[in-house]
Amino acid sequence: MTALALGIRENLTQFSHQLIQVLLVGFAIGMTRTVIPALAESEFGVAQGSFLLLSAFVVAFGMVKAVMNFVAGRLSERIGRKQVLLMGWIIALPIPVMISAAPDWGWIVAATVLLGINQGLCWSMTQTAKLDITRADQRGLTMGLNEFSGYVGVALAGVITAYAAEVLGARLGLLVFGMAVIITALVLTVVWVKDTLPWAQAETAAHKLNAPKFLPRYPQNVAEAPRTREVFALMSWRDKRLAALSQAGLVEKFVDALVWVILPVFLLAQGASLTEMGWIVGVYGFVWGGAQLFTGRLSDHLGRFGPNVLGMWICGAGVALIPLGDGALWWSLAAGGAGFGMALLYPNLGASVADITPPAWRGSAIGIYRFWRDLGYGIGALGFGLSAYLTGAVEAAFWFVALSMFASGAVLFFWGEETHPRLNPA
Repeated sequence: MTALALGIRENLTQFSHQLIQVLLVGFAIGMTRTVIPALAESEFGVAQGSFLLLSAFVVAFGMVKAVMNFVAGRLSERIGRKQVLLMGWIIALPIPVMISAAPDWGWIVAATVLLGINQGLCWSMTQTAKLDITRADQRGLTMGLNEFSGYVGVALAGVITAYAAEVLGARLGLLVFGMAVIITALVLTVVWVKDTLPWAQAETAAHKLNAPKFLPRYPQNVAEAPRTREVFALMSWRDKRLAALSQAGLVEKFVDALVWVILPVFLLAQGASLTEMGWIVGVYGFVWGGAQLFTGRLSDHLGRFGPNVLGMWICGAGVALIPLGDGALWWSLAAGGAGFGMALLYPNLGASVADITPPAWRGSAIGIYRFWRDLGYGIGALGFGLSAYLTGAVEAAFWFVALSMFASGAVLFFWGEETHPRLNPA
């Protein structure tokens, strides 16, 4: 075994460190999920029913994170994965302080801009780094473990900060939790994380010398080291398969934005307490994260296409069910259904991109896919914010997102194809 051997077992120590990193990345975004939207009126001066203003911080987050995903992929191929990860955590340091000191909602929006930079740099790198050091037949499992760790972190942080807000108050609770997470992540990055760019470079060199038995269906007539705009065109419209994956990634983020912005407000209006709200929103995250332990691995055996399309439609159905019933049990089951749909599609959309992009520019391709995907936060928040504003009913936001998921799943069904290199070889 060489130092640059590919495989989870062969690189278990570094793989584990990257899982811890993405857990902490999930903590960082999760601390804003429950407390901030629920207490926007009482703590930060957002008028009741101001759906567009309430959505502003997620719009800002999505736009900034989308751009940073794009930048992170290209930057990591020049300076390495570890340096980009470290930059992301340094940028996160002011976030808890800004939230704690915020005199109005504008500060929350500004803090969320920094959070978008942090998430774009850090989550992109944890994902890319794991793909660097694992084999092609482990991509589904790799993506599943990555997203399991991250979204369990999101869910846990939502529950923990809800309790912290009740014990310490919203501002102090978020300050203590946030600083503990960011400082821990910085120390672990400096001391234990290794740069995985050499693995990607070694894989590229090996690929030139010895093509594998089952070649992925890479885009044709593409330069060995394409320019950024060429990769962007391939991901966005030139290659129909990659475009189908990018649009599905964009629309599925409508769901996450809805759960972040509208679901806490909806539950509060229905009489749920802050901790009940934390657990209901947490069910979505726990099911999403936990189920990815097997949905990613499942796609390594059965393929990506079926889980991706079914996931879009199951997730949309879960969203549609939330406003149709009443009570914590109903909301938890519906949220869990949406989370299971997300678990089917989330790791496997990313694995599909990795299947059909060569290692020489895979980091860029994943960064551009993540650009479109996280742009969905901003577009989705604007869409359901307008829907709720124009109708005067928060339920309209749920219908907007559900219909978008059904339509996007149909596009993926007609434009997409099976990408697994064994099940659909070149």
